[in-house]
Amino acid sequence: MAAEIDKPVVLAIFALTYLGIAVGRVPGLQLDRTGIVLLGAIGVMVFGGLPTDAVIGLIQWPTILLLFGFFVLSAQLRLSGLFDAIAGAVAGQLDRPRRFLALLMLATAGLSAFLNHDIVCFVFTPIVAAALLQRRINPVPFLIALAIASNIGAAATLVGNPQGMLIAQVAGLGFGPYLLWCLAPVMFALVAAWALIGVLSRHQLAALPATVPGPAALAARQPLDRAHAAKGLVILALVVALLFTSLPKELVALTAAAVHLASPKFSTQALLRLVDWPILVLFMGLFVVTGAFQATGFGDTVVQTLAHAGLDLQVPAVLALATTVLSNLVNNAAAVMLLLKVPGVTALPDAYVLALANSFGGSLLITGSVSNIIVVQQARSLGITIGFRDYARLGIPVTLAALCGLLGWVVVAG
Repeated sequence: MAAEIDKPVVLAIFALTYLGIAVGRVPGLQLDRTGIVLLGAIGVMVFGGLPTDAVIGLIQWPTILLLFGFFVLSAQLRLSGLFDAIAGAVAGQLDRPRRFLALLMLATAGLSAFLNHDIVCFVFTPIVAAALLQRRINPVPFLIALAIASNIGAAATLVGNPQGMLIAQVAGLGFGPYLLWCLAPVMFALVAAWALIGVLSRHQLAALPATVPGPAALAARQPLDRAHAAKGLVILALVVALLFTSLPKELVALTAAAVHLASPKFSTQALLRLVDWPILVLFMGLFVVTGAFQATGFGDTVVQTLAHAGLDLQVPAVLALATTVLSNLVNNAAAVMLLLKVPGVTALPDAYVLALANSFGGSLLITGSVSNIIVVQQARSLGITIGFRDYARLGIPVTLAALCGLLGWVVVAG
């Protein structure tokens, strides 16, 4: 394949694609990051000299199928009203703001570990914000904590976010060993986040918001269907149990998705409407763009140059820092896709560090994770403004503490 590639063209397309991802838009066009990546993949096909079958071969289909399966699992539980019921139960603990903060972060992190954390944030934000506004409690630190907890919780398992699934497939990670290794740094990060947010926002946890939206702005809840919520939880538990076996993860997830698609309650259209199709397209496009870039051989040259300059990406501290910075510059999925091309990164413990640093680093700034953006946008629709400085004031110290905990665990665990 390498002989057929037009290397200068592929390098130019790769550079323009990642520049577009970093900026997030193209002036004069209505493109988002997914559209930019899709154009890059099409450009590689049309101008890069790659035949169609070679381009299709660059896509890691097991990762795409695993993602799709878990999107359907999340969609069924959302339609059953389970997410809304949990959010409502947590919101009922507002008499003690600090306890409420802890429960909110635990519930968010727990759900994000096994389900799509973007959907968790999408459902939780309006319900929690509405409850806080009704009690005239400042919602900003709580909503930032919600976003941060979703990022941290997603790192607890290999199915918590798309990047973890990708790393697992490429590095051949086992669900059980990963969970055992990562549980300690994840719990440390979650406790540190709760403590830091509590201290840094101690004067805001009970402060009145500047504006309180009227009842029309408050969120409507999905009614709880106990039978289908129970069905979804049982199937999720079976899926998680089977992830500890040697069965192909994507086949396990697809089988569970098939059970939900054959539902007497929820229509196929309703379930598929909640599948995050842009994320699937983004991943497929990135597979093509980064795969073509790797085939040029230029990536290995860059890595060797960085190593000679003292930036060896196989050193956990350097890898964690590079992952965090790239995740906030060019999107966490794009960062992982690029770093997985680095020789040695898929070996242990580097693969674990990459997965955790990618999730922890997503809490640094608003732009570090889709979950952060979802929370900010949902809050804005309720008249709540979460500014860049508001988020960074909490996100930066929490991320630094989480990364320190991760690197300390690398030393302790060997």
